[in-house]
Amino acid sequence: MEASVTGGTTEEDNNNINVGTGYNSNNVKKARLHSTLAALLDDPILADVPKKPSLSDVDTLISLELGSAMRISILKLDGTSIDVVVMNSSTVKDLKLAIKKKINDMEQSKMGHRQISWKHVWANFCLSYHNEKLLDDSSTLQEYGIRNNSQVQFVPYVMAKAFKRHSRRRKHRFFHGLNKRA
Repeated sequence: MEASVTGGTTEEDNNNINVGTGYNSNNVKKARLHSTLAALLDDPILADVPKKPSLSDVDTLISLELGSAMRISILKLDGTSIDVVVMNSSTVKDLKLAIKKKINDMEQSKMGHRQISWKHVWANFCLSYHNEKLLDDSSTLQEYGIRNNSQVQFVPYVMAKAFKRHSRRRKHRFFHGLNKRA
């Protein structure tokens, strides 16, 4: 086996050097990548990109730029608003999931681990667009007339008693059955 000599070191020596420092060079590359990514995300043009974007986040933002997604502003009860991006063909359920993800990410970054009961939220509040409540999760947003840059708001919502489950009555039956057996 013939080794070529370049600048006083053989090709075999260069391979040994690369193997020995490969781990450190990977760490250096990762550090450079993270610092470059952090600098890019601090750019005001990319303000809508989350701090730790997932592939789906980036894909949705690209779709927004291409016109196949829409940005919807959600007006909360306290008067503040958040923006979410969903595909043009999204349903009410997709919008609710996007809101949940956005708010959970915001809460996580501000207050650490904090759990929100979304079952409670959707049982007591619903989304509304032009005074029409978005109650059917399977309906598309376009059926309600929601387009890019529309504003949807949270409104209090009370279910009709016919649909509401009465857990108190079930507990009563449970304890009533125990008394009869005793």
